[in-house]
Amino acid sequence: MAPALPEAAPLLELNGISKTFGSVQAVRDLSLSVEPGEFVTVVGPSGCGKSTLFNMVAGLDEPDPGGILRFKGRGCHASELLGRVSFMPQRDLLLPWRNVVDNAILAKEIEGANRAEARAKALRMLPEFGLTGFEKQYPHQLSGGMRQRVALMRTFMFERELMLLDEPFGALDALTRTLMQRWLLDVWQRHRRTILFITHDVDEAIFLGDRVLVMSARPGHVKHARRVDLPRPRAAELVTSPEFIALKREILEAIEEESMKSFVTINAALA
Repeated sequence: MAPALPEAAPLLELNGISKTFGSVQAVRDLSLSVEPGEFVTVVGPSGCGKSTLFNMVAGLDEPDPGGILRFKGRGCHASELLGRVSFMPQRDLLLPWRNVVDNAILAKEIEGANRAEARAKALRMLPEFGLTGFEKQYPHQLSGGMRQRVALMRTFMFERELMLLDEPFGALDALTRTLMQRWLLDVWQRHRRTILFITHDVDEAIFLGDRVLVMSARPGHVKHARRVDLPRPRAAELVTSPEFIALKREILEAIEEESMKSFVTINAALA
């Protein structure tokens, strides 16, 4: 009998990670893992350290001494991840003097890619991102949803195994947001990149994710992790199913408990 093959290591692991800014501890004893190809969503009360988590994984902030950070099974400093993951912040950050294609290739240019080759690749990707015919448009000529598509295309073009998406649809109206969620799932299922996705919208977290992580009030840590055992591809009517509603209730209860802790802490500080 052949020996069992070892399980593949998670793409990203954090064990006992903390981060302090002056007298404020943003996260404490934070532990999580993300498997290759997985779509993990992160929710929690305001100020729970979600953005701090992303900044550390992106290599922008170094954790306090003592925790363990692993990427592709190897221990590393957060600074070593700078440029090894793609990161889309809440704002699209499109350059107003660049058209759609030239904004999309910006990250490739920065890492030294041939500009003509990068533009040719961007032009091929336009249909997949719903941007056909908009290649020469400038950011001020685009709707909010279109701007986010350009920013996401730029993030996908950076071709990193791990993508960090920080509330990319937070500023969109409800209808556009729903359409963008379904579109993102379609693109993700074709490319199978690993995604860590921050949102304040519980429906969005469940609809998109393979797993939902609920963070505690500050100092943040993962209080609750829930696998989303709902079929893919996910249709719009899924959000009205009993399974979806039960999962939403469970996650909301976990968030509301943490939000109440934050409220009590703030009131105590003001007393």
